[in-house]
Order: sequence, then structure tokens, then C-alpha cells
Amino acid sequence: MSDHARHDSVRRSYDAVAEEYATRLHDELTGKPLDRALLAALLEQTAPDAAIADLGCGPGHVAAWLAGQGARAVGIDLSTGMLEAGRRRFPDVEFREGDLLGLPARDGEFGAAVAFYTLIHLDPGDLRRALDEAARVLRPSGLLLLAFQAGTEVRHLRQWWGHEVDVEFRLLEPGHVAEVLEAAGFAVEMRLERAPYAHETQQRAYLLARRHD
Repeated sequence: MSDHARHDSVRRSYDAVAEEYATRLHDELTGKPLDRALLAALLEQTAPDAAIADLGCGPGHVAAWLAGQGARAVGIDLSTGMLEAGRRRFPDVEFREGDLLGLPARDGEFGAAVAFYTLIHLDPGDLRRALDEAARVLRPSGLLLLAFQAGTEVRHLRQWWGHEVDVEFRLLEPGHVAEVLEAAGFAVEMRLERAPYAHETQQRAYLLARRHD
């Protein structure tokens, strides 16, 4: 499948579940204390005047949490359905339509960026391209916080909450992601894994990396 066709498939799948996704997960961070702690650590190390990008933001609940802490948050997502759901719920967040492989942002526009559970939709060969793009839109020494399901499995969904979809979820090995981050011009400062919470089914991994000057 071509890049264009694959991205269209992901977009259509998330458009199909956007409203239910936003309804179910709008307060997801309330039950994820470690995620909130890591986001707070990112905020503490980011200049107050610097915008923070939420890459693959979905309906924007992570960006909204950042905005609620006083940050200027910009959510970027491939799915127009997700962006519409986010704009209705979170007026304090700026939303932009865009692809992880070609972000709609200027070089060095952001002081920090997060990418929560979005790299899992990339083909393995696209991971470096996505992290190169993240480096491009970050200021020198800007932080990037990644969260993803850890493992090696590839899962293909055809049905999601009663909607027809066609989307793959690729679990990622933290060590491999750390190597690709280093190759893309980042220094990994933190690597953490945790067991799934009661409502989750998969080990979670987090990496905090700083763009080289």
C-alpha cells in the first residue's frame, strides 16, 4: 500500500470513530497519574512563552490538559473528524490538520512536543522520518515526550466500537525507538515502562528526549 493510501485509511478510520473516541477519552488523563506527571515535567522545562505541539492529538485531550496548565498548545492530527471534535470541546487549543511526516509548522516553532500513542500507526520505515520532522519543528534543546504501547505485535482492526475501520496498530520496542531518536538528533534523557492500568491491555513505554542544539 502506498503512503497516501495508508494515510487515507488511517484518516478514514479515525474519522469514523472520532465522536465516540472523544466522548470516551476526553478525561483519560484523570486516570493516568504517571502520564500527567511526565507532562508536568515537560512543562516545567519549557519556556513559558513557547508553544507546545501535541503530535497526533486526536480530539485534543492531552493538548487541552497542557492548555489548562497555562501552556500555549497546538494540536496536529491527520483526521478532520478528530480535529472537529477537539475544536468543539477545547476552544483554548489551536488545531491544525497535518501528517507526522510533513508537519504544518515552521522550523523551530515549538519549545516542546508530545506524541502520545500515535507513532504506532507508522510503518517501520517512516519512524525516522516522523522523528526528523519532530526535530525540525522544535527549538534547539526542545523536549519531545513519546508514549506508546510496548511490544512487537502488529494488530489490524476492521471493527472499532461498532464502526468499520481499516487501521493497523504497531507495538514498538522502546530500545529501537531510543536508537531512532538518537539518529534523528535527540539525546534520550528518560526511558520508562509501566504495567498497564486496569482498563488497559498492554505495557506502556515513555521516552523523553532533547533535541541537540
